[in-house]
This record gives sequence, structure tokens and C-alpha cells, in this order.
Amino acid sequence: MSIRARLILLLLAGIVISTQGCAGLVVAGGATAGSMANDRRTTGAYVDDEVIEWKIIDVLYKDEQIDEQTHLNATSYNGIVLLTGEIPNEDMRLKVEQKIKSVEGVKQLHDETTIAAPSSLMSRSGDTWITSKVKTALLTDNTEMGARTKVVTEKGVVYLMGIVSQQEADKLTDIARRVGGVQKVVKVFEYRS
Repeated sequence: MSIRARLILLLLAGIVISTQGCAGLVVAGGATAGSMANDRRTTGAYVDDEVIEWKIIDVLYKDEQIDEQTHLNATSYNGIVLLTGEIPNEDMRLKVEQKIKSVEGVKQLHDETTIAAPSSLMSRSGDTWITSKVKTALLTDNTEMGARTKVVTEKGVVYLMGIVSQQEADKLTDIARRVGGVQKVVKVFEYRS
């Protein structure tokens, strides 16, 4: 799905929620507040990460070539951006990296994209399923640690993001590795002492 299509879906979701009255907003607000309560980021950093992701979508969407020829996902955690997906060639990869690094608030970029044609919807659905299973395993084992870990999956590779100790990182990685369908686990953690 192109960045433009994702933006339209998000816009439509917002319209649906806003036309359903306050109940939808209360549920969405409650879910956000619940996830922020378990997060080691400040509320400001949490909001900044959401803004960074929107700015990246915007800057990439404005480039028609990038929008039409790539499948990209940008996830921000405490200003550290994980970029996954497929890009058709190295020149475009460098162009995308420059655009993302120019976004205000991006401290560091982990480019985990592959040079390839955009993945199929079937492949992406499988990745979504793996992400759900990993997140469930993390929450089942330790709700607090699992709740403050972002999980991203691309082609069976699971990326874990969060602010953790080395011991927590090792435990989270071990849990994720045991989930069916996981090909590899990559730590994109920010470590605290």
C-alpha cells in the first residue's frame, strides 16, 4: 500500500471516529493514556515520536517517485527512527535517508530496508500476524516490559524498540525468538543503566 493510500485510510478512520460521537474519542484517548502510563518516555517524547512519524510520511509522500516505487514503514521511539520496507535501488535509498534525517526531532536512523520491489499484501499480512503474536507473548510473560516495547516485523524479521536495561533486552529478545514464524530478532533498543 502506498504512503498516499495509508494517509487516506488514516484520514478516513479519523472521520469515522469523529462522526461516531465522543465514545470513539474516549476509547482512543484511553488506549493512548494506557500505553503512555507504561512507557519510559516522557509524555512529550511520546507525542514527539508520533509527530516525527507523521512528518516522515508527509516528506516521503510529497515525492511521487518514492510514493509510487517503495513500500516503507518508519517507526520512531525517543527520536530513534527505524526504517523498514523495500526500495528499488541504492540511489533512492540514499534519497529517502536524507529526507528522513532532515525531519526535525530525528536523532538517529536505523535503515533496515532492502533493495527489492515492494512486498505483497500477503507478506505484509503475515508480518502483522507475527507482530501480534510477539506482542502477545511479551505481554503474557511480563505486562510491564511488554507494554513498553514497540514491535515491528518485516519479512519475518522482528525489530524490538524501547528504553530497557541490558537484562530486559535479553529477556525480551529471548521471548520474541521463541514465537513461531520469527526468522530473526533485531534489537533497536536504547539502553539505560
